[in-house]
Amino acid sequence: MGFTQQRATPASNVQADLRKKQQLAATSLVKNLPLKNIGPNIMSGRVADIEVNPDNPTEFYVGYASGGLWHTKNNGTSFTPIMDNAETINIGDIAVDWNLGTIWVGTGENISSRSSYAGTGLLKSADGGKTWQNMGLTDAHHFGRILIDPNNADHIVVGVTGHLYTPNLERGIYKTTDGGTTWQQTLFINETTGIIDVAATPSNFNTLYAAAWQKDRKAWDFTGNGNASGIYKSTDAGLTWKKLSTPESGLPTGQAVGRIGLAVYDDRTVYAVHDSQFRRPATPRENTDATALQKTDFKTMSKADVKALSNKQLNAFLKSNRFPKQYTAEKVKQMISQGVIEPEDIYRYLTNPNATSYDTEVVGAEVYRSDDGGTTWTRRNKDYIDDLFYSYGYVFAQVRVDANNKNKIYLLGVPIIKSDDGGKTYTSIQKENVHVDHHSLWVNPNTPGHLINGNDGGVNISYDDGETWIKNNSESVGTFFAINVDDQEPYNVYGGLQDNGVWMGPHDAEMDRRWQQTGHHPWKGIAGGDGMQIQIDSRNPHIIYTGSQFGYYSRIDLENDERTFIRPKHQLGESPYRFNWESPILLSTHNQDILYFGTNKLMRSMNQGNDWTPISPDLTAGGKKGNVPYGTLTTISESPLQFGLLYTGSDDGLVQLSKNGGGSWLNITDGLPKNLWVSTVLASSHKKERIYVALSGYRNDDFTTYLHTSENYGQTWQPIASNMPNAPVNVIIEDPLNQSLLFVGTDNGLYVSLNRGASWEVMQNGMPNVAVHDLVIQPKAKHLIVGTHGRSIYKVAIAALQQMDAELLKKEVHVFALEDIKHSPNWGNRWSQWMESNTPEQPITIYTARASTLDIAIKATDGTLVNTMQLRSEIGLNRVPYNLSFSKKGLHAFLRKNKMKLTAAKNGKTYLPKGVYEVGVRNDGKIATVAFKIK
Repeated sequence: MGFTQQRATPASNVQADLRKKQQLAATSLVKNLPLKNIGPNIMSGRVADIEVNPDNPTEFYVGYASGGLWHTKNNGTSFTPIMDNAETINIGDIAVDWNLGTIWVGTGENISSRSSYAGTGLLKSADGGKTWQNMGLTDAHHFGRILIDPNNADHIVVGVTGHLYTPNLERGIYKTTDGGTTWQQTLFINETTGIIDVAATPSNFNTLYAAAWQKDRKAWDFTGNGNASGIYKSTDAGLTWKKLSTPESGLPTGQAVGRIGLAVYDDRTVYAVHDSQFRRPATPRENTDATALQKTDFKTMSKADVKALSNKQLNAFLKSNRFPKQYTAEKVKQMISQGVIEPEDIYRYLTNPNATSYDTEVVGAEVYRSDDGGTTWTRRNKDYIDDLFYSYGYVFAQVRVDANNKNKIYLLGVPIIKSDDGGKTYTSIQKENVHVDHHSLWVNPNTPGHLINGNDGGVNISYDDGETWIKNNSESVGTFFAINVDDQEPYNVYGGLQDNGVWMGPHDAEMDRRWQQTGHHPWKGIAGGDGMQIQIDSRNPHIIYTGSQFGYYSRIDLENDERTFIRPKHQLGESPYRFNWESPILLSTHNQDILYFGTNKLMRSMNQGNDWTPISPDLTAGGKKGNVPYGTLTTISESPLQFGLLYTGSDDGLVQLSKNGGGSWLNITDGLPKNLWVSTVLASSHKKERIYVALSGYRNDDFTTYLHTSENYGQTWQPIASNMPNAPVNVIIEDPLNQSLLFVGTDNGLYVSLNRGASWEVMQNGMPNVAVHDLVIQPKAKHLIVGTHGRSIYKVAIAALQQMDAELLKKEVHVFALEDIKHSPNWGNRWSQWMESNTPEQPITIYTARASTLDIAIKATDGTLVNTMQLRSEIGLNRVPYNLSFSKKGLHAFLRKNKMKLTAAKNGKTYLPKGVYEVGVRNDGKIATVAFKIK
């Protein structure tokens, strides 16, 4: 039906939608509704780059991959966000002209991860981040490196990595000599090869080196290497380039050349670290037990060979490979002899059928050095550099050299390691308070041993060359995949973080530094790995279901500190299940012993995950060959109105329905855009036949907003994106009280609809343009919890929104119900002169149908006017903070009628005593009132 966009979204469309969002934000009915960041700030997020003031290293900038740009002038003791007003906060690289104070940001992360968000171009600020100007390269999507000529601030050289998922022309090397007004592409290799790193000779900006990287990422496969990868050199400040990677140079060439990082010591000495995808030569199997079985043995065994194995030997193999307990040696031999399975099925049981298999592992990290300005190179490491890149060197491949010692280098990988002999041998400087996965390192050229490091867990500083580190995590820049809440009082918020596990904490905890004095942070980690989805037993909040990537989930008993591994396992003889990176799980609202788990089939457990039964056939299109699991379920929903009314969505675009608990299934994808990632499928809690679906084209660089609903179990679909600016959609939820109230999280922010998708409002007061990955409503507190992938978690009170039906929206003025408040004799006072006063606040929320001047009166029950305010309202919601104090005139009037003694507080204000009060709001003769109690 023409829904699916077959190519990447044009940059002009992206820019138009950014302007559209700005206009919508300015007129949003909810723009005055504040979102509060509730942390956690103890666990940070992925750092993309660090830029340090060379004359004052206590001042530096930190660019987070999807968390914005932060500035410190006190050595990382505190940070200030300076990019929150920009069109995006996704960062690949930053550069600073410290003489002029000009900041350049290449938007769009450069590690090519499955959650690396595209940018909108090259941004520039000349006023410390107060304002940002887009200087072009808007179709670059991802930036590798920005270099500023130290002798000419208008001369900039930029390495552009290009699109993550699709070919494009705007990649390679670009340079400007007029401060970004115009750009010249001086190196273009092909549509799938970009520049991941650029390095200048310290004393001569004319001599530059660039690392080209050819890659091909799909949702089902990632090839991070290619013939076009290699090193280039320029001797005219990036105007022309010569390829250094030739067979005669000593550098690796060919299809298996992966990501390369560069570091230049002087005009002769250059280092390169290479993520080599060449295969290691086969070596004899090393095993202390020569009789120990390997899974590959079963590829060639006959039935007689298996029968001849000793039961002890076969049982040891089955146990070490975590076969279910029912598969004993005797049972397996019996199944083979009866023809139920073949010997090769044992190999297949342990093998991903869609993964590309190799006989040997890759070479991995290797270091090359040139001592003649890049003409010839030698590999420095004689031995393999194991346990540095593991299987994902495409995330790392960066090297740094000490400016005062050409033999001292640092390699960034899963750990951070250093060499004092030019890369021949290495020692680790990965310490107990340093997170793994390193992406940026600054080496002080003036103070030996002073390092500032950025990794997946934030920022660390060392003054003794990595022997000890300071951890500088005080910002809420967490990268959440999924969130949830429980029903405790106060309720807890749970969230799964990229590479930082699963955390939980009370929603009302203050994110300050008090925990450093007490040793107890209110948020605590409860699981490791890449934190994923969370389900909480409503009968017992200590029972949590959660885990890490690719379905490695457990049932956790927090009270007794017990963990039970619950990942479903296929039967011997069946094809292995396929698990999505973020495998979906769901506790049935009808029975909290019933847990659903999405593989390529829908699994159901009737006993809290102890045992599993598939209740569906393969609900995907069947997967594709590649090294990334694909053809997997991504989302599950069960109707709160009917047990067994189930929906699933897959990464390859299928939406399926069962009305009988998995007894039969119906593909209801017709009428929806094709071949997209199903982000959310949601069964309505208001109408049994209603369903919502959100799809994402992110993995095609398609940034269209895909939102649909059905009123008849998916027989027909209606688009409801309406006026929403285009951005991939991650989540849609509906309010449990108001069926017209919907919330949507996209890769560039949060939206709300008051009319079931007929129109949408931007909802980001206090939150920058960050990816919103998950949303959940705490029904008792009437809070919306917002899980972002870059700025941790936000909370917003939505009681007013829940009341905003069609009738209310017609009113000239409406004042919403106020919560009662407990009186305190300490209002306006402070414990000492060095502390701030304890001041109460009763926020008054008002809706007006048009902009006007409102007169607000607060009266006591006897009619005494105790205080007045005025507000210039805007269309939509307005909030007025009221501090519960008397005006001078109001105090005199109240005391004349009431014989009581009221004492002014130390701050000079007199506060209302216990009692009932009325707030009246007048708008051109229309009056709305509401009462509240001071208890």
